[in-house]
Amino acid sequence: MKRIFLSLLLLFSFSNANTITIAVAANVSYAIEDLKKEFHLLHPNITVRVILGSSGKLTAQIKNGAPYGIFLSANMKYPYALFRDKLALSKPIIYAKGTLSYLSTKERDFSQGIQLLQQIDIHRIAIANPKTAPYGLATVIALKNAKIYDAIHLKLVYGESISQTLSYTMRATDIGIVATSLLYSKQMRQFKKGKNWIQLEAKLYTPIEQGVVLLKYSKSSEDYKAFYRFLLTKKAKEIFKAYGYLTS
Repeated sequence: MKRIFLSLLLLFSFSNANTITIAVAANVSYAIEDLKKEFHLLHPNITVRVILGSSGKLTAQIKNGAPYGIFLSANMKYPYALFRDKLALSKPIIYAKGTLSYLSTKERDFSQGIQLLQQIDIHRIAIANPKTAPYGLATVIALKNAKIYDAIHLKLVYGESISQTLSYTMRATDIGIVATSLLYSKQMRQFKKGKNWIQLEAKLYTPIEQGVVLLKYSKSSEDYKAFYRFLLTKKAKEIFKAYGYLTS
């Protein structure tokens, strides 16, 4: 009888489990796993399915009818565009601010700052595509503010998202400029701050305000609203901070 009861309980729990699908900018790819785990403790019957990509590409998918209920963008531009097109239910809210870092699999002397990129032994530099990825746009702005863009632009190798840029940095280029948040994952602990990576000079760019919106698809779902509210809690902010984000 006890086994039958447990089987019925599991069947009931499964049948009542709800799945929500959210679009997440690639720079949040590691933090989102901890956010999901914490949310699951509060809402065990809600399963969060994550679609990762560049903010530009995710926005295009949403405009073409992709069934996402929440969008975590790498900046405010794209969620505001969705709000103007009436595809979002409310104005975007800043959930975190992202920063940039240099990363090299080889230990380097970072005392030169951004001028390091002009060294003759650095032939290829990975950055995110400024046309689709906000972190890429911020990188180009930093290079231009440092007045070295023209000197090194032929060295640049573009990733379609910041996660692809990280992959290029690890496998195909001499150095890369990536989201700092990606460097706090378990997979990246072998690389040491000050030896393999260091944050880009703050004076060269503005930290990237990242925005979240509830999308039209979520209108009749309390589950989406629960996850949206969770993203703005103190606990969620602590998780973002643990991955190198700035939060207010």
